[in-house]
Amino acid sequence: MNKTEILSAFIVLFAVIDVIGAIPLIIAIKQKTAIRPALATLVSGIIMILFLLIGESVLHFIGVDVNSFSVAGSILMAFIAFEMLLGIRIFNNDDADTATASVVPLAFPLLAGAGTLTTIISIRAEFEFINIIIAIALNMVVIFGVLKSVDFIQRFIGPAGTRIINKVFGIILLAIAVKLFSANAKNLFA
Repeated sequence: MNKTEILSAFIVLFAVIDVIGAIPLIIAIKQKTAIRPALATLVSGIIMILFLLIGESVLHFIGVDVNSFSVAGSILMAFIAFEMLLGIRIFNNDDADTATASVVPLAFPLLAGAGTLTTIISIRAEFEFINIIIAIALNMVVIFGVLKSVDFIQRFIGPAGTRIINKVFGIILLAIAVKLFSANAKNLFA
C-alpha cells in the first residue's frame, strides 16, 4: 500500500469520472426518473473493479480492442450530449424503474464509462492493484456524496441555472466525446 500511488490513482480516476462535471447530466436523469444513489455507486464500483480484474481479457476474448471500446463509448457520450444540448430525448426511459435508471445510464456509461474503464486498464500498468482498488473506493465515496446531494445542488442553482449548466456541460461532453472518438478511431484504421 503506497499513499502516493493511491493519491495519484484517485486523482486520475476522479478527473476521468468527472462526477462534478456530470452533475447536470445527473440532474437531467433525475428529472426523468428517480435515482438510487447507493445502487448507482455500488454498480459503478463493481463495474470498475471487475474491469480492473478482467476487462482487458474479456475485451480480447470477444475480439474487441480498447480503441473500439472507447469509440463505442464516445458515440454513446455524444448521444447524451445531444440530448442535453438540443433538449430532445434519444433514450426513452418511460417504463424504466429507479433501479434501471440508476444502472443505465447513470452507473454505466456516465460514471463507469469507456473513458474510466480505459483509464483503469492504463493505470493498471503503472500502479499496484491494491492502490487502484483503494482509489476506486475513495472515488465511490465522492460519487455517493454527490448523488445524495443532487437535490440540494439543483435547488441551489435553480431551474434556469440547471438549463444553463446543462447546455454548457453538453458542449463539454460533446467535445470530450469527439476527442475520445478521434484519439481512438485513428488507431482503428492505422
